[in-house]
Amino acid sequence: MSTDTPDSTTGDAPGGDAEEAPSRAELAARVEELESQLSEVAADEGTKKMSIVATKGTLDMAYPPLILASTAAAFGYEVTVFHTFWGLDILHEERSKNLKLSSVGNPNMPVPNVVGALPGMDRVTTSMMEKRIDDNDTATIEELIETSLDMGVEFQACQMTIELMDYDEDDFYDGVTTGVGAATAIQDMADADIQLLV
Repeated sequence: MSTDTPDSTTGDAPGGDAEEAPSRAELAARVEELESQLSEVAADEGTKKMSIVATKGTLDMAYPPLILASTAAAFGYEVTVFHTFWGLDILHEERSKNLKLSSVGNPNMPVPNVVGALPGMDRVTTSMMEKRIDDNDTATIEELIETSLDMGVEFQACQMTIELMDYDEDDFYDGVTTGVGAATAIQDMADADIQLLV
């Protein structure tokens, strides 16, 4: 059994370093710093992401991405909605106020396809839906976009489609992110917990 003991006059540890131990205040500061870093990591891990691709610009198809996006944002999700092709009409300030409801090709419409194909029927079915929206005090497309933007939803406009359809970027709602390419959208989807194509 060894009888060696640390030199009590120098306070050296068995390893031989003569460094002073940190003070209680220094230890408390270090613990506080570590706790702060840990809470930041936990907060980052706790933020879920949702990525939606909106491809259609009819009145009935404009609601699903907007309702899902605003609801997810209300639950604390980080949400992006990538709008491409006719989905860009949802972000266009003027066109979004005049979205139509197709009376043909929808088996749930209250009119047969042969009647729905008559001239002016899209206008009739759109008016019927707009009246129902108004009667039920449902939010308009414009209201849902503004609410979503206020909640931090990022609406992205596909650059290729902007050029293809000859849109003017100034015609989109304020706050819309323009110039977004497919590669950016794919990376966003890859990072998301939930991916939806609407």
